[in-house]
Amino acid sequence: MGRLIAISNRTAADPGARAGGLAVAVWESLKSTGGVWFGWSGDIVDQPTRSLRTLKDDGVEFVLTDLSQDEHDLYYLHYANSVLWPVFHYRIDLASFDAEAFQSYVAVNQRIAGLVADRLREGDSVWVHDYHFLLMGDSLRRAGWDGPIGFFLHIPFPPPEMFRALPEHLWIARAMCNYSVLGFQSEQDRSNFARYLIEDCKAKKLDDGRLEVFNTKVKIEAYPIGIDATSFEQAARTERADAAAERIGRFLGGRSLVIGVDRMDYSKGLPERFEAVGRLFDDYPETHGTVSVTQIAPPSRSKVEEYQELRKSLDRLAGRINGDHGDLDWIPLRYLARSYDREELAGLFRIARVGLVTPLRDGMNLVCKEFIMAQDEADPGVLILSEFAGAAEQLKSALLVNPHDTGKLAEVIHHALTMPLEERIDRWQSLRDIVMKQDISWWRQKFLKDLDALQVGST
Repeated sequence: MGRLIAISNRTAADPGARAGGLAVAVWESLKSTGGVWFGWSGDIVDQPTRSLRTLKDDGVEFVLTDLSQDEHDLYYLHYANSVLWPVFHYRIDLASFDAEAFQSYVAVNQRIAGLVADRLREGDSVWVHDYHFLLMGDSLRRAGWDGPIGFFLHIPFPPPEMFRALPEHLWIARAMCNYSVLGFQSEQDRSNFARYLIEDCKAKKLDDGRLEVFNTKVKIEAYPIGIDATSFEQAARTERADAAAERIGRFLGGRSLVIGVDRMDYSKGLPERFEAVGRLFDDYPETHGTVSVTQIAPPSRSKVEEYQELRKSLDRLAGRINGDHGDLDWIPLRYLARSYDREELAGLFRIARVGLVTPLRDGMNLVCKEFIMAQDEADPGVLILSEFAGAAEQLKSALLVNPHDTGKLAEVIHHALTMPLEERIDRWQSLRDIVMKQDISWWRQKFLKDLDALQVGST
């Protein structure tokens, strides 16, 4: 069996990056199989470079390249995060289209593809991740690689009418079809891309489920990503988890904890969530002094203007809510713009009465699965989940909400806080069963089985 070669912008070379999302998902997969992980080192240099750094950790080889300042500004900050990210999260209004930025995106995909191709061996399978490398499959083909290449998108894929807003939509779609397998978080995402190929590119459905388009055949499938469920369940019972729970417990003083943990991103619905918290304290006076909301929101992409404005908005909303409702011995909303490690978060989740995962649009949002696995089986908390999170297709026993309806969200939070124990246990057990069954190993095996079965040129 050949090696598994992963390619993504972020890697888990830095142990501090193994806290969640893409990094932990790929890390857990590569640890289990052995393999090589290509990605950005995190360093910025003056000029594009062909130099690589390698290191090994727990059976995984990391191969890292630097970005030049122009690449970082144009490929990463501009095209990836100011064009693809907003469009794929249904926010065309925030996209900043620029031809030079797209050319940089093309060039970086080609440069890194060349570096990867030089180190590939016969029998290897390549697994490319996320929106930074939509063109990587096409670039690897042009570099001479004819082995299997899979791609998995960790963020949503927009409907055709939004995808067409990209001036380069046809170029991108054609390049994506050079992957052997295209994986998406949800059936909705899969359907959106398939519909675009059928409507705009005259793709034909084949009997084996693949699409024939651009003189090739591609498998397009939903692979809802999981977590290392057992490991996270154990993490919630460590000394470090207990210490974090004890720390916040001293602050709570017996009050019910409502918790949210999200990167500071406009896709996460944080202003709407804060507005709903304000409505909760406005509409349900009995929550005064008995409920405390904690929102952990480490900053991300702080150089992008939209994120700077989001930070200011959250600061204002938190100040208003605490000013309107707080008391000498009670802070209604604690807003912490910093990160905590995996075990600390697990400890906080374990004692929370309610977990808020309410993005306006999201890929999978693995924090909701972590919240489920951290719970005390005798007294579990309640998961409130946005119907626009990818995980909503799997986790039907959560309280599903429209995060735009802040009044309804406040009502659902109150419902969760007052839910009888028997119902909480029933809902949690149903959710836990799904998370345990469809965990990180299930996700990896499902994707790689399909990739192994589809060699280039197979009919």
